[in-house]
Amino acid sequence: MDKKDGSQLIRGLEGVVAAETKLCDLDGTNGRLAYCGYDIADLARQATFEEVCHLLWHGELPAAVQLDKTTLALIAAREIPRELIQTFRLMPRATDPMRALQAAVAMLGMHDPDATDNAHAANLRKAVRLTSQLATAICAHHRIRSGQEPVAPASDLSHAGNFLYMLTGARPSAVVTKAFDASLTLYAEHELNASTFTTRVITSTQSDLHSAVAGGLGALKGPLHGGAGEAVMRTLLEIGEVANVDAFSDKALAEKRRLMGFGHRVYTAGDPRAAILKGLAEEACRQSGQFKWFEMAVKLHARINAAKKLIPNVDFYSAPLFYSLGVPVDLFTPVIATGRIAGWTANIVEQHDDNRLIRPRGDYVGAGRRPFVPLGQRGA
Repeated sequence: MDKKDGSQLIRGLEGVVAAETKLCDLDGTNGRLAYCGYDIADLARQATFEEVCHLLWHGELPAAVQLDKTTLALIAAREIPRELIQTFRLMPRATDPMRALQAAVAMLGMHDPDATDNAHAANLRKAVRLTSQLATAICAHHRIRSGQEPVAPASDLSHAGNFLYMLTGARPSAVVTKAFDASLTLYAEHELNASTFTTRVITSTQSDLHSAVAGGLGALKGPLHGGAGEAVMRTLLEIGEVANVDAFSDKALAEKRRLMGFGHRVYTAGDPRAAILKGLAEEACRQSGQFKWFEMAVKLHARINAAKKLIPNVDFYSAPLFYSLGVPVDLFTPVIATGRIAGWTANIVEQHDDNRLIRPRGDYVGAGRRPFVPLGQRGA
């Protein structure tokens, strides 16, 4: 719809290019995705999450010495302030984990020595610290709300392995760690999705990294964004058994019920992350003795695809994967944030380095200009 000044209304900003970026190359037509030129399949299968963090923050895969430096910096930043632990203890037990995480990021900003410094080097230091602290905060809050004590970070474990250890109190196997590590990589960056765009908008005002990440968490919390994975798992739990999939699918289709985890705004040829996650979910569900969740997902996928030609997105197979790894359903979205923090912070750095205030226009459709009526003359 064209406006009087010649501008055009594009609902949802669909197809609008709002930034140049060196971080993510997303080809929706052909179903391809790359970070800084590296195909997502290669990164998920061959790189560690620490390598992917370095890649997004610096634009190149690290040499061995550089990877050691990044890894050690991440390990050194895992501790969170005791004041934050105490804050978690004061929160209501029913506090949504994403709401708790937003509060945690704001509080971590209060303790960060570079909080108000938006220089490139300072933003990279904050990116490292917050990436590590976010993982610790998620696990600490979960254990406290569950009546358990937080588990201190283990310096000999990878970022992925340490997260699972802090969450469960048990050291994960190499197979489980690799599956979770790959899932963090798959969620690390995805161009100008709603949460990343939110971080860029906030950054464009020259606000700080912690404020931008807190805003990104608010966007990710929504059911049409990061909350989709939780909805998928709740659907699988509702179905209960593989034998119930057909009846559930028939009823859902007849009622025109919206099932999350299918379709994508950008990908028309399929989400490349979904295929990788499907393989990871299959192995993890089999290893954990919870293979029925994978079988249910595959069967539901087939039924919905046959009826509506809808294909799964990244959140569909991440649901049985996370569940089989022992992640509670309401922590699925915080887990996504654990990976996406790498991309958010990289986008924040990129925006600060070449900034222009993001300020779109709105198309006014309200009442025309009219005279003000004093209160006493407005009637009942």
